[in-house]
Amino acid sequence: MMDRVPILKISDILLVSIQGDLDDHAVLTLQEDLADRVVATGALGVIIDITAVEIVDSFVGRMLSTIAGMARMLDAETIVVGMRPAVAITLVELGLSLGGLRTALDLEKGIALLSRPGPEPAVTDDMSPVGQ
Repeated sequence: MMDRVPILKISDILLVSIQGDLDDHAVLTLQEDLADRVVATGALGVIIDITAVEIVDSFVGRMLSTIAGMARMLDAETIVVGMRPAVAITLVELGLSLGGLRTALDLEKGIALLSRPGPEPAVTDDMSPVGQ
């Protein structure tokens, strides 16, 4: 059980490496710490590394979704990296879609995802962006 999860800053990305099981208190602390760090640093991305997480339940799935939603509200994109196949299978079996979360196989690919520009807006026949 951990008291605080370290949050590292790499350029304009915050890296959260979860190294074990988190209890309710540690998750709430992580969410508060991460929100504070996103605002303080102006981070554009958050990478959550769950390579060390072997077992996942609905609580962990909701935690990841909540963190992604909070970061999105603060103008930062969240990417989860290092998901084991068993964890992915469990999340699917639990019916957790993790909406708003992008995933990458490892940290290097997660950083590359955040470095890419977002998709261009769709264009209609009159060449104005859709929705405008």
